[in-house]
Amino acid sequence: MSNLIVSTEQLTFHYSNASDLEFPDIHIKKGQHTLLLGDSGTGKTTLLHLLGGLSIPETGHVKINNQDLSMLSNSQLDHFRSQYIGFIFQEAHLLKNLTLLENIKLAQSLAGKKVDVSAIDDVLKQLQLDQKIHAYPNELSRGQLQRAAIARSIINKPALLIADEPTASLDDDNTNRVLDLLLHIADTAGSTLLITTHDKRIKDRFSNIYRLK
Repeated sequence: MSNLIVSTEQLTFHYSNASDLEFPDIHIKKGQHTLLLGDSGTGKTTLLHLLGGLSIPETGHVKINNQDLSMLSNSQLDHFRSQYIGFIFQEAHLLKNLTLLENIKLAQSLAGKKVDVSAIDDVLKQLQLDQKIHAYPNELSRGQLQRAAIARSIINKPALLIADEPTASLDDDNTNRVLDLLLHIADTAGSTLLITTHDKRIKDRFSNIYRLK
């Protein structure tokens, strides 16, 4: 079982004034790109937060790269997350007063890694953003912001790359384009891609699918 990137067991989460959410046990091997499929209200984002250590489960355990997240202190968890987990949220969440280059340099620094401008340049070239390296977030289009978020999430070659609803507002052509890009970027970095979505159009691209009800 040592090649599992994600392993969960008996996960539940409690919201006050609501019934507990129960999640299926999840087992994802290295390189086994996976889809978490579910309609709105099934707890996709909650599960994503549990897998990323952003929320604490009511019961159960999450292991990422064989590390039980419940065994880490808050500061250890922050460091672990910056090293091993990359997030692509629906909003880019880039720091507005930093250039694209500075935003990605910060991601390297927070993970305790040496700042490597040539690595940043390589990733931005793959994403066709190298001409925007000194641009600020408000100078980027929505599509460029999405690719910038991908660049920041992948720069440290995380074991797990989590994308939340990356195709939610896209037409069919752009949905396929973004999927191709995410799969290619994940393979290039040696990362395992996990997408949470309600978008049933993309299920045929994945052999490992968990359905939330």
